[in-house]
Amino acid sequence: MGAALRGLTTRGRSFLAAAAAAAVSALFLGEKDIFRVAALLALLPLLAAFVVARTRYRLSCTRTLTPNRVQAGTPCQVVLTLQNLSRLPTGLMLLEDQVPYALGSRPRFVLNRLVARQASQVSYTVRADARGRYVLGPLSVRLTDPFGLCELTRSFTSTERLVVTPVVTPLPPVRVSGEWAGNGESRARSIAVHGEDDAATREYRHGDDLRKVHWRSTARTGEMMVRREEQPWHTTATLLLDTRSSAHRGDGPASSFEWAISAAASVGVHLGRSGYTTRLVTDTELDLSAAALGGEGVLLDFLAEVRPSKHATLADGIRRLRRDTSGLVIALTGFLSPEEAQLLAASRPTGTTNIAVLVDAASWVGLPGPQRAAADERYNASVHTLLLGGWRVLRAAHGSRLDALWPYAAARGGQGAPSSTSPAPASRTGATR
Repeated sequence: MGAALRGLTTRGRSFLAAAAAAAVSALFLGEKDIFRVAALLALLPLLAAFVVARTRYRLSCTRTLTPNRVQAGTPCQVVLTLQNLSRLPTGLMLLEDQVPYALGSRPRFVLNRLVARQASQVSYTVRADARGRYVLGPLSVRLTDPFGLCELTRSFTSTERLVVTPVVTPLPPVRVSGEWAGNGESRARSIAVHGEDDAATREYRHGDDLRKVHWRSTARTGEMMVRREEQPWHTTATLLLDTRSSAHRGDGPASSFEWAISAAASVGVHLGRSGYTTRLVTDTELDLSAAALGGEGVLLDFLAEVRPSKHATLADGIRRLRRDTSGLVIALTGFLSPEEAQLLAASRPTGTTNIAVLVDAASWVGLPGPQRAAADERYNASVHTLLLGGWRVLRAAHGSRLDALWPYAAARGGQGAPSSTSPAPASRTGATR
């Protein structure tokens, strides 16, 4: 009852104020009829509050998202189904669903009377331009009396999560060679070169089954090792993603960081659909094996929540990359210092295919002439270092499209892609090997 009294509307409070004024006038004038009017004016809002407080509607609410995983900038339809589970009909109800600010304003609906066991549906559309994981709900229902004297808000507890993934760009079917891993001749060559113990075990990665831990090798090396079980023929790929905030420029969805995240999602999905088992490594302590990723949905869910890191160097990520560099290696990096470029170039083993998508982060911001020239010199030096190390380099500047750059990942000679941004030289946005 206390909550209902606090829920009196402006009209209800006006009735109480009028009742108080009429009661004071009745006392001064000695008119009993005016006092009866005051009692009636006070009784109406109190009776309305009592009725609303005693209302016990049994309502169920279900929320359906179609789809529940969308790319940034793609709309999602939300359908709310409200059903009256009690035998009493409901009155007029105002519905308001809680949605994050990034998805738009809170949708409001007026729902007419629901008879016993009746269900009704309302729908609205949300759209997010920024990737992430958003919580929709809970739904709140405003109950009111027929005279509009009292309102009481009640909320459901159920919520739903909407995952907004990076934009995935379909890539052309280019034949990018990688090392075959598993049993067969490739495995035999690996044993011949490295020895059987090295081929039979490897370092533990997040997501590996603990039942595969090789305790003898763990005791000998001092690091947890797992057995390499025989596998059918398959191709392996490792993605190195540079998430350092210092390596990127720009703000919001149009930043170089978001371009790199979208590129990682596009490459990961493309490789997964081409039959590759993918491993993801970042400059942080993250090292997700193919078993942990599971499929492209898990990869996209993870990339939906990646945030810029505070790490100052990419060295830790490169060291984790070197622990297992069999198969295809693709690095998506921002600014590289000369030391980082040399370390990354040296991480390429003989006989593997390594591709670097080198983001020219300086092109995302307007720099004065001298600073622009210094940034170009540093960028070209990193490209030159990687090329000397046997990497294939895709040069990505502001405005570059990954689907236009991707065919050059198969190029074995020096090639250049035409610039997608006007005055930039062709050598800045091309791809070379």
